[in-house]
Amino acid sequence: MSAGHASIDEHFPLTDGRTELVSVTNGVRLRIIDRQPAAVDTSLPPVLLVHGLASNARMWDGAGAALSRQGIRSLAVDLRGHGRSDKPDDGYDFSTVVGDLTALLASLGITRAVFVGQSWGGNVVIHAAHERPDVVVGAVAVDGGMIELGRNFSNWDDCASSLRPPNLIGTRFGRMDAAMRSMNADWPESGIVGALSNFEVLPDGTIRPWLTLERHMKILHQLWAHRPSDFFHRIERPVLFVPADSGDVAWTRNKEKAVDAALSAIPTARAHWFRPAHHDLHAQHPERFAEVLVSNMKNGFLA
Repeated sequence: MSAGHASIDEHFPLTDGRTELVSVTNGVRLRIIDRQPAAVDTSLPPVLLVHGLASNARMWDGAGAALSRQGIRSLAVDLRGHGRSDKPDDGYDFSTVVGDLTALLASLGITRAVFVGQSWGGNVVIHAAHERPDVVVGAVAVDGGMIELGRNFSNWDDCASSLRPPNLIGTRFGRMDAAMRSMNADWPESGIVGALSNFEVLPDGTIRPWLTLERHMKILHQLWAHRPSDFFHRIERPVLFVPADSGDVAWTRNKEKAVDAALSAIPTARAHWFRPAHHDLHAQHPERFAEVLVSNMKNGFLA
């Protein structure tokens, strides 16, 4: 982070958990938020929390706190290019990102974990379950995991044009704060803080995304080319899909078809829908989401 710049951490400090920069692939350092309860339930594995595209580790604040109250250690991570982590110009393909995560766990002495990811992060944890079943206890894909943009956009240029992010550079922090609260009036404070944490605050009081446009588009291109359905049938670990029904009937119907196809292809898989819910359901309903996750850990599905 440049001198004189600030993060939302300064405006809304963490009240639980420990932050650390951990070296992973080729010296890249990832920022983690490690929530380790005083009384850890040693019968359950730790949980690795992986955010979506252009998001950050603090989107998991509410869910991480809820997991901690149930005795479960969680590690929320800023992926490369995001949040307070290092921002190299390359390494945004799925295999490298998965390598970052497994190296992160190894650095912390963790041999296996439940991998939980939202949206793009959902595809990441599905990829991890396929590539590294020795490390992944189970994968939980939150409104993701079956995203295949290449099936919706036959060529990359159309995808890039349609999904290019809006330019928010120069927006006043106070204006963004008010907009977040207005658009997400039913979110808890942890979710609002998580969403605001996608930005750094510049000395003049304006914001800009931690993830640059160039790196955003590199990741989007990888997501456009990703075909998790090609390897669904080879996934050895259990997979829990947690999709969101936004209320858009046509969009939800297409999502239901994709989820059903995934459940049919993956040897051990199940789904738990949130209806209605925002794409960021983990931030909107952190307590409910944590309950779903914990119940599937305690009943032996994610084991």
